[in-house]
Amino acid sequence: MKFVDSACLRGDFEIRVLRNGVEIEHYRDQNMIMASARDALARLIGGNGAGKVVTKIGVGVNGNDPKPTDSSLKDGYAKNVNGCTYPATGEACFAFTIAAGEANGMAIREFGLLCSDGTLFARKTRGIIEKADDIEITGTWTIKF
Repeated sequence: MKFVDSACLRGDFEIRVLRNGVEIEHYRDQNMIMASARDALARLIGGNGAGKVVTKIGVGVNGNDPKPTDSSLKDGYAKNVNGCTYPATGEACFAFTIAAGEANGMAIREFGLLCSDGTLFARKTRGIIEKADDIEITGTWTIKF
């Protein structure tokens, strides 16, 4: 018997952009998982995964399309995710907030999930969000196995 595994590592990215607490944009799309994420997962299951746990959300200013070899965010700002839940078998959902007082003055074009050691796990680019002190970004990033 021939076994075929059609599982694909992918991500679903969703944000809400709020101005003074009022939603001005709701955006949802799939994202690219970096090649370095596959290495991080291999190290985790092999017992050598120190620093390979996803703990941070990052934003940056590079609007170029993601490539599997991307390794960082340009002029990035990073902070801890709010938490992680497991909505279905083979899914990890990371919640995050970029608060009104954070990353102000940035022309945000990219988002990234980062491991605790700084490894870029996933990256998403989109149109510009001009981050100011009246803008808050809340979101979830679900990685599906």
